[in-house]
Amino acid sequence: MNITILHIAADGSVVTVDQPRSERGGWNWIDVTLDPDNGEDPPSLLDEYLLDPLAVHDAFNEVDAPKFEDFGNHAVLILHGLRDGDRLTTYELDCFITRTDLITVHTGNSRALTALQDNIRLHPELASGGGAELAARLADGVTRRLLAVVDAFDERADELVRQALVAHRHLLNDVAAVRVDLAAIRRVVHPQREALDLIRSTESDLFTRAARRRFSDVFDVASRAANGLDAARSVMSEAVDAYRGAEARAATEVTKVLTIYAAILLPLSLIVGYFGMNHENLPSIDQRWGWLGVTIGMLIVVALSLGVFVSQGWIRRPSGRAAGTVLGRGLAEAARAPAQVASAVFAMSALPVNSAKTRLGQAGDQPFEHDS
Repeated sequence: MNITILHIAADGSVVTVDQPRSERGGWNWIDVTLDPDNGEDPPSLLDEYLLDPLAVHDAFNEVDAPKFEDFGNHAVLILHGLRDGDRLTTYELDCFITRTDLITVHTGNSRALTALQDNIRLHPELASGGGAELAARLADGVTRRLLAVVDAFDERADELVRQALVAHRHLLNDVAAVRVDLAAIRRVVHPQREALDLIRSTESDLFTRAARRRFSDVFDVASRAANGLDAARSVMSEAVDAYRGAEARAATEVTKVLTIYAAILLPLSLIVGYFGMNHENLPSIDQRWGWLGVTIGMLIVVALSLGVFVSQGWIRRPSGRAAGTVLGRGLAEAARAPAQVASAVFAMSALPVNSAKTRLGQAGDQPFEHDS
């Protein structure tokens, strides 16, 4: 267990201390980082805050969905953020908001939280709004990293459409991996949006008007991510349908070619079989140029067969460019609906691409820049 305590003094200065300080106009941010391999008990310094025992137990021992609870003297906000690593997973971040201090509990490293701590040391005025407003800044950073997954999918949506229209052989495997990641993100985004919605409308005196306004902005970010994930789910289904359609068209073309070959060879086989019988007095069998007449007759049969297939449009191959343009435009519109916030983890597939991971890392730092 690692405990980091930042004390924000009344004059706005920020210092790292060993124990929480109690002084008029000042407050503390206590960050508790748990070891992911060992279960640990809450530190004794939390006893003086009179936190709800069950909420504290869950923060240190259980994994809960995002939610918000108001206990009067303090409130609990549970968030989920995007964990660093090769796999697309989330981690839990528990925020205990008291009248004076902010207590955060999480397992392992949190890039958004670390970025906020660094920015507070550089720009102490970011912490001037108190613990509730700082919790809103933290929620903003965590949620924007989830939104970065949405942006990553938007950048790859057109490629997904192209692969679906040509029935790319790896598409189904990619979509299956994406759906797993999509479900994992979607399970936390929607409850997180609901929790943020409760905070922005709460009447608790733990939250100032400025804090509620900042939480309202974070709610908008979570709504964009949630709506984008829902739209991406539809894009995935439509991409699979387009893949099945392209696959069926390819199979139809193969069947059509085989049918043409069979239809041409069948009468030729009949002619060859007829004149190949071991009987006497077959027409022109004894003629010197009989074979030539039979050959010419077979060529005439082939020409007539081809003429029939051309007249039916079987040999005039339809243009795939026109069909692809129409289908591609339709699926692209679906990928951008509604309000062009379609999203998913297609850019991640089973393993996130480096460019997407870079975007996610940058997104974690954006909300904590110095306010002008």
